[in-house]
Amino acid sequence: MQPSYPSPALDAARRAIAGQLQEIRRDAGLTGREVAKRAGWLPSKVSRLQSATTPPSDADIRAWCTACDAEERIPDLLAANRTADSMYLEWRRVQRTGLRRLQESRIPPHVQTTQLRVYSSTVIPGHLQTRSYATALLRSVASVHGTRDDVDEAVSARLVRAAIITEPGRTFAFVVEESALRRHIGGSDVMTEQLLHLLDAGRYPAVSLGVIPSVGAARWPLETFTVYDDEKVFVELLTAALTITAPTEVAKYVTAHVEMTQAAVFGQDAYRIIASAIPAS
Repeated sequence: MQPSYPSPALDAARRAIAGQLQEIRRDAGLTGREVAKRAGWLPSKVSRLQSATTPPSDADIRAWCTACDAEERIPDLLAANRTADSMYLEWRRVQRTGLRRLQESRIPPHVQTTQLRVYSSTVIPGHLQTRSYATALLRSVASVHGTRDDVDEAVSARLVRAAIITEPGRTFAFVVEESALRRHIGGSDVMTEQLLHLLDAGRYPAVSLGVIPSVGAARWPLETFTVYDDEKVFVELLTAALTITAPTEVAKYVTAHVEMTQAAVFGQDAYRIIASAIPAS
């Protein structure tokens, strides 16, 4: 199916909302024309909303759910719609002025959060990165997206965010796939420094660090995500960054983090895997 929106991820988010509207109509036993009549619309509007040709407004969602006697679905749909509408950030739009702005935009949510759950399937989590590792990683990201070179400033902003793991009154639960530890970014020296730092950071009082072993892994890796106080989720995709606030969706990510935590090893078992990933000198 050809995407209707410029970003594939945004297109998927819009189609998910349209799918929910269609599901609500079917559960109510109504035709599209009947929904249109109850809402005071032309039938063509129902068709456009169900096909994701036209994104719904908040008023459209309220009218649809009311017409289908499904008012209880309104809060989650409104949250999902606002996620797709205004909290969905396309990397290209944000990165037009470089990576620094993107990294700085991530600082306030972290400063305001007391409990952070992080799952990473691809790289070392940002809070646990060294300057050299972060520089190599962001330089690669800048190359992929063709942004201007402000990597040094972006790394400094990322390290400001990372510093909160040493502050009192917060808890951090990190779960990392073993494959992320073995993915060499920046060369052997950079990886050695990074993994040694990870061994130290895993012993911070506020930090819980789990590693999901690659051998015998029972779960397919998910996209990298961060949960803030179990109220908001930030998902990192190739083409976009998605902030999720719909309560039922947030709950799914909390559950996913719990399940990934159960699949991980901790303490000395985790440290042995991290140490084994250090490049041979």
